Amino acid sequence: MKASARESHCWRTAFDNAQKKERILEIEIEVSKPEFWNDRNRALRLSQELSALKEEKELFEKIFAEWQDLSELAKISSLEEKDLPRRQAGLSELEQQTAILAEKVKNAELQVFLSEKYDRGNAVLTITAGAGGQDAQDWVALLFRMYERYCAKKNWNVKVLHESFGDPGPEGRIGIKQVTFEAAGTYAYGFLKKENGVHRLVRISPFSAKALRHTSFAALEVLPKIDAAQEHIEIRPEDIQVEMTRSSGPGGQNVNKRETAVRMVHIPTGIVVESQTQRSQQQNKEKALEILAAKLYLVQQQARAQELASLKGKQSSIEWGSQIRSYVLAPYQLVKDHRTNAETSNTQAVLNGELDEFIEAELTLKNG
Repeated sequence: MKASARESHCWRTAFDNAQKKERILEIEIEVSKPEFWNDRNRALRLSQELSALKEEKELFEKIFAEWQDLSELAKISSLEEKDLPRRQAGLSELEQQTAILAEKVKNAELQVFLSEKYDRGNAVLTITAGAGGQDAQDWVALLFRMYERYCAKKNWNVKVLHESFGDPGPEGRIGIKQVTFEAAGTYAYGFLKKENGVHRLVRISPFSAKALRHTSFAALEVLPKIDAAQEHIEIRPEDIQVEMTRSSGPGGQNVNKRETAVRMVHIPTGIVVESQTQRSQQQNKEKALEILAAKLYLVQQQARAQELASLKGKQSSIEWGSQIRSYVLAPYQLVKDHRTNAETSNTQAVLNGELDEFIEAELTLKNG
């Protein structure tokens, strides 16, 4: 089958190893200069780029070597004309190895769409319950579990930074009013950034005595882990209000007896961030400042997008609260993304973290 123009471009960009080698050499020459670290921000940026390019180069070389091995296996299998069982075994192995290699190529191609500044880094996600009481809080708990499992499939580490629990419900169900967690791994932000928005659930409510159908909403915010100094984001001490509170868990039982949790308010913007799971008050404060810097960076990016839209004479909504996906569990089974029209009736698989179909569709749509 003939590849599309976009697919051909992806292949050339993802596997342009000669261009990568040339850029690696350029950066290595810069790194070797005595004055390289005089500009720390530039030095860090180039060091990160060098590390990423070397990783991509090694990936290409590994894929190319595997492709050569498969080519040899195909030749050997085609020569086994007289020994049919042996030929069939060779073809079976070839088919299995080709499928594995195709998956690796597909993942490498996706990296073409993850070339923005912070795509390779970690992500900080906050899920907040909308209107709907216990149903909405239970929906936040389900979404959190879904993203935890997706991250586990990607071999990313998940660390809860702040969690506000809801009221206990039937069968010991305890919902979550809001949870903030970090997904740490290569390309975590790149893959998760398009999940930003409102997620809608339709189901028979487990909290309804009459088993009525209920619609719940939860908002997901996805932030990159940024370098505040590099982005020139200044957070003045007089602009923040810091409150020290006591970490708590379900039912109000203390997880940590000491008052180590930190709640921080940025007075000029009204942005509120919290961190409660670090070992000390100072660590919670540092993590809260990290999240605040990322939120301020997002505000800057949104302001620039609004200004550009205004100059172009276009009205563009860049709110993070727009509905992006519906999860319908009753009266039928369907998960549908409203941006790409990607959908599946296998709702349980999605809620167990099988999100690749939706995430890949959105990444390729926006960059196609």
